[in-house]
Amino acid sequence: MNVWEAVTLGVLQGATEFFPVSSSGHLVVGQTLLGLEISGVQFEVAVHMATLISVLLVYRGRLMELLHGTLRRDGDAWRYVGLLALATLPAGIVGVFFRDAIEGLFESPFVPATAFLVTGAILWSTRRTLGREEWKKPGWGVALLIGFAQAFALVPGISRSGTTVAMALWLGVAAEEAAAFSFLMAIPAIGGAALLQIPELASEGLTLSGTALAAGSLVAAITGILAIRAFVLLLARKTFHLFAIYCWALGAAFLLYLFAFG
Repeated sequence: MNVWEAVTLGVLQGATEFFPVSSSGHLVVGQTLLGLEISGVQFEVAVHMATLISVLLVYRGRLMELLHGTLRRDGDAWRYVGLLALATLPAGIVGVFFRDAIEGLFESPFVPATAFLVTGAILWSTRRTLGREEWKKPGWGVALLIGFAQAFALVPGISRSGTTVAMALWLGVAAEEAAAFSFLMAIPAIGGAALLQIPELASEGLTLSGTALAAGSLVAAITGILAIRAFVLLLARKTFHLFAIYCWALGAAFLLYLFAFG
């Protein structure tokens, strides 16, 4: 992988990690179209940690409030941290006990191609929910259901942000809070996934150039910040569901490509 290929995949990761269009699916598409076979997990871990930094920077104010609240033993802060922990649990369990099965899904590009169509259907279903929110913040049952949505998004091509925000909107969570909860959930999700890959990372040695890794990571972090802010803006303008059209078009086009050249 050269620097420009790393930058291209870094932009894809940064944008699609937070836009409701599936970063894992886009990385499969990008590698397929570029003819890349990236050995090891170094690049994957690097760009995922870069997008984690994006969340930390955008929501640093909210995170500092939670930190100060927990240190002061504030009940609301501890409750919110508990909700995030509960919502993280389903994906954590699935990721640990079914890791090999999930990784196997990445071996066939037909999986994300089909899953893009499913993501589009999920996003389109939210067009009548925006503006009808009942609660500002999620409760325990809602947090658990959002967690199940995140676990479902372990399938490449199923958008994590799309399914979690859609679930929150279906259950009456306010749009801005749905986005914040989804992105804060990404912190333990991305961090946990990186921890699971440490043994493989340590055993494989350096397989990519440091320049390519740094370039891909930097653009992923910058693109991630822009994507989060754009995502929240589109939710506020009630145009979130229009991402469905993109997912349908990409899924259909990629399927045609695979049938023609795969």
